[in-house]
Amino acid sequence: MKIICIGRNYADHIAELQNETPTAPVIFLKPETALLQRGQPFFYPDFSTDVHYELELVLRISKNGRHIEEQFAHTYFDAISLGIDFTARDLQSELKKKGLPWELAKAFDGSAPLSPTFKPATEFADFSNINFRLEVNGEVRQQGNSGLMLHPFAKIISFVSRYITLKQGDLLFTGTPAGVGPVQPGDQLAGFLEDEKILDVAVR
Repeated sequence: MKIICIGRNYADHIAELQNETPTAPVIFLKPETALLQRGQPFFYPDFSTDVHYELELVLRISKNGRHIEEQFAHTYFDAISLGIDFTARDLQSELKKKGLPWELAKAFDGSAPLSPTFKPATEFADFSNINFRLEVNGEVRQQGNSGLMLHPFAKIISFVSRYITLKQGDLLFTGTPAGVGPVQPGDQLAGFLEDEKILDVAVR
């Protein structure tokens, strides 16, 4: 199983980090060891002093495919959930300055908390109008809607599958909206898909 992540997929998030807007999806990977499941806490790593949350819609790939056409992309995922892409922002900034890959800042152990709840894709009438939000200690920090993505689900799946074969069980993190920020030990994060809380993460 692999975790495929999309960076810079919301214009407001690109603006807040003062990044350039990409013409194609930005791709990076997390290993299976990045997953946090079943309500496990996130332990703050000792190599960073500036870990940020990034809440994302997550697609569960339901069958193998490569070179998938956009018109058929919806048949390659069967469920939607929420996950957090924890990012060691200080480490990422150093890597970006040197033109190096982001994996040390993005792919470390426990950097991908995942909700135990996957909603069947058939429950969503419109993939371009899915609301989600993140609360930190009861305060709303991120609010997103899939309609604001620069690259929607179908384009992401088609693009990724040109380079990387998608396999059943893979997870696709689709990008984060604006509002990212630091976490501290003692914080409690809650992710809502529409208005249902499906993700809880304690920071220790």
